[in-house]
This record gives sequence, C-alpha cells and structure tokens, in this order.
Amino acid sequence: MTDAPTVRPLDVDAVLFDLDGTLADTAGDLAGAVNRVRGERGLVPVPAASVRRYASAGARGLLFAGMGVAPDDPAFPALRDSFLLHYESCLAETTHLFAGVGKLLDTLEARGLAWGIVTNKAARFTLPVLAALKLDTRTKAVVSGDTTPHPKPHPEPLLHAARMLAVPPERCVYVGDDLRDVQAGIAAGMPTLVARWGYLGTGEPHEKWPATGGADRPLDLLDWLPSRR
Repeated sequence: MTDAPTVRPLDVDAVLFDLDGTLADTAGDLAGAVNRVRGERGLVPVPAASVRRYASAGARGLLFAGMGVAPDDPAFPALRDSFLLHYESCLAETTHLFAGVGKLLDTLEARGLAWGIVTNKAARFTLPVLAALKLDTRTKAVVSGDTTPHPKPHPEPLLHAARMLAVPPERCVYVGDDLRDVQAGIAAGMPTLVARWGYLGTGEPHEKWPATGGADRPLDLLDWLPSRR
C-alpha cells in the first residue's frame, strides 16, 4: 500500500461528480429491481447488502451478483431488459443523497465553484433520479451514459461536462467511487478524488487506484477544494 496523499486544496474551478455511490445511495432501488426479476422467476429475494458493492457496475454487475448470470449467458439479454423495466418503475423509492452531500453542494455554490454530474446511468434513469433528489435544477451539467458515444472510462463524458460548464478540463476535479471514474478523470486530464463512502466495486482495492486523493465523507472533500468566493 502506498502512503496516503497529502490533503491540499486543488487549483480548480469546478467539481464533477459520479452519481451512484458518490452523490446518491441508489443501491436499495437497484436491489429492489433485481429482486423483482428474481420474483418473476419464483426465486426468493436477496439481501440488498449482497449486491451493494455491484451497484456502480450497472445491469451487468447487478445481475451477476443477484442472479449469477454473466453477459455472455444466453439468458442475459432478457434478464437485463426485465431488470431495466423494473428499475424504471422503482428508481426513487429509497434512493437518497448520502449524508453531508446537501451541505457539500451548498458550500460549493457559496464558494463560487461550479459543479456537474457525469454518470454511466442512461438518461431515462438519470433525469428522474435527479428530479426526485431535487438536483435537476441546481446544476448546469448532467452527462448520462448515453449522452456521448462513449461511457466512462472513456474521457469524453467528462470533457463534455467541462465544456457545458465552460471550464477547462484541467481546472475540474472528478469525484467517483469506482476505478473507471479515476481512469476517466486521468484520461480527461483532471485530478481525481475517490468517494470512499461509496460502493468501491469488487476489483482492485481503492488504495491502489491512481487517484489524486480521496475522502471518507462528503464534507471531507472540502479540504481538497479552494475556499475562495
């Protein structure tokens, strides 16, 4: 394990956030959709905790965790379509902002820092979730998984968000809870911060990710951000 990066204010003008596992805890509704698929097939529900770490991995990860079905399985397309239909009907039942996120966003705005959202969640799901969380009218940049031709870890979604905010990429910081968030940020020329309160995936430990730094709680991110107005 490498030494923890020294916390220091970054010279940035904007903060871009991942959505699932970073700004919002969406795992309960995602697990609910998995269990509706299981119920259709006469299977008992799985505990939400058993699929939580897969919540940033989309239908592929969630169906693997909840159904034991990989994308190369012949049954996967039908299960994926069923999962997405169920999720669309229950995407705001338990989803909520992580504790401290509301105050974090208030503070960014008070400091004069722009902020946006870059997620791999398709727009048909992203926009209703943001409306339910009352974030849809607060940010000038929302980039979904189907906004650009390439999802993360490709840099284009982050570059697109930077253009929407009229901020150079190198003056944006990207915050996410998955390795591909860090990879996308680096590819876009942005410093990156790991949301250690999030899902963090099931692969390489986050301590080994090549991020600029990280935070254990949303409000701890403020130590990495300039305090100017």
